[in-house]
Amino acid sequence: MSAEGNGLPDDKPVHDWLCRLNVSFVPHSDNPVLEQVRAGLVDGFRSHGHTVQATPDDHTDVIVTTVPFGQPLNWRQALLFTARRRFGLSHSPSIYTVMHTTPAELARVLDHFRTVLPKSPPDPADYDFPGLAEGAYQVLFEQGRRGGPILALVRVVQSQAKCFDILLVVGEDRPDEAYLFNLVGAHPRIVAHHATAFYSDIVTRIVTAESTDEVTDHAVVGEPILQDVWARSRAATEMCEAGRQLGLRDFFTEMVRIADLVNVPAVANAVSSQYSEGCFSTWDPVLEGLIATVTGSARPVYKGSITEEDLTVIVGLRPDGSGALVREVEGMPNAPPSSEAVEMVAMDESLPRVGLGSGWESTAEVPVVRSKLHGHRGIGAYDGSRVEYVPMPASYHHYPVTCATEAQARGIVWAFSRAESLRDPDDPRQVVFTVLPGHGTVIVEKWVPGTAPFQTIWEAMDQGLLQVERRVPQGPIDYVPAGDGVKVLRSEE
Repeated sequence: MSAEGNGLPDDKPVHDWLCRLNVSFVPHSDNPVLEQVRAGLVDGFRSHGHTVQATPDDHTDVIVTTVPFGQPLNWRQALLFTARRRFGLSHSPSIYTVMHTTPAELARVLDHFRTVLPKSPPDPADYDFPGLAEGAYQVLFEQGRRGGPILALVRVVQSQAKCFDILLVVGEDRPDEAYLFNLVGAHPRIVAHHATAFYSDIVTRIVTAESTDEVTDHAVVGEPILQDVWARSRAATEMCEAGRQLGLRDFFTEMVRIADLVNVPAVANAVSSQYSEGCFSTWDPVLEGLIATVTGSARPVYKGSITEEDLTVIVGLRPDGSGALVREVEGMPNAPPSSEAVEMVAMDESLPRVGLGSGWESTAEVPVVRSKLHGHRGIGAYDGSRVEYVPMPASYHHYPVTCATEAQARGIVWAFSRAESLRDPDDPRQVVFTVLPGHGTVIVEKWVPGTAPFQTIWEAMDQGLLQVERRVPQGPIDYVPAGDGVKVLRSEE
């Protein structure tokens, strides 16, 4: 579906599965610019066929509120924690917070981060923002190193507003541009060249995020894997070594703990206390399943330094696709798999299987993809003779979705199902990747005799065949030839 067909005055492709929402506006603060934005969003939602409610009720999907920029909101006033009680709701609607700043103030804050982020170790005084916890400086430093000054700003305003989904509007007496922030750190910039297009774009981004469900309803099946069977598998040990190798290459960042950013007693009842960045899995012929990392929301997990207790075994999908099927291991903690479990196992269903032959201990038939790596990183360039890039559908570039959702899993499966080097196991390209704008990258490898899981991927990084970078593109991208088979990132941001 084109954007024009959805009420937008341009030709941006949108998803064909968007839902109709019930939206309510509950402002906490106001100024002339915020009032313009409220009116523009109300018109935008209505023109797209959504219902704008005067007061939240049990049919409300989204509540839009406002707070001042740079001023901490007490958690007892934050709708993320109080909406259900305040309005007598039986569920928790999604909360979007709108704030306004001027171009000069935004430039001042970003310039401040540009000045202090290069200093290592960080000076806590450089990160002393109102309303943040004492240890927040370390998180802001790590996040800023990962995504630049804008990502450090994302974490500041989220902490002060006590909300993850933020619309930061920039302008003097009217919106010039806006940034839309979310939990994983996405920060697409939306320019207000045309008021109707500006608000329609924001509305479509919100509707996209709210039109897909999480696929984390994992289920345990079968008898537990006995310890002696688990011990016969080399995949667990190899997964731990792969995590270490990828950690040495700075692929993962430290997990974000909410308590390190802000002191909110009610956080455990409203959202996960932490989330980790990145996950990975490899196929084990012995156990006939994916050995995958566990979710960081269950307990703190740094993916660059895992143990066997941080692994789980995925053997399939639930019939309705709402989660993965997991086999527990005798004597292990058996935490649920990473939120991307569904995309990792679903990918194999649309791709061929191959028989392991010469050079392998087993002759089993296995999925053509051996190992899968998901991380909040970008890919700046790659060698097209050794690595294949498969783009996500165009709508995912203009209107991204986020992790753990059915839509993300579907888009990733769609992309990899079209990989020429995976559909033809004899294709010499052994590494394939895609990029999820606003989120990160997924990289997979084929079975290469004489290598450990993920070795082909990390060697591609070391040899410059796959150039991983900290910056994650926030909008449409492609890769253009730069000579000698190398293709470099071109972003439309």
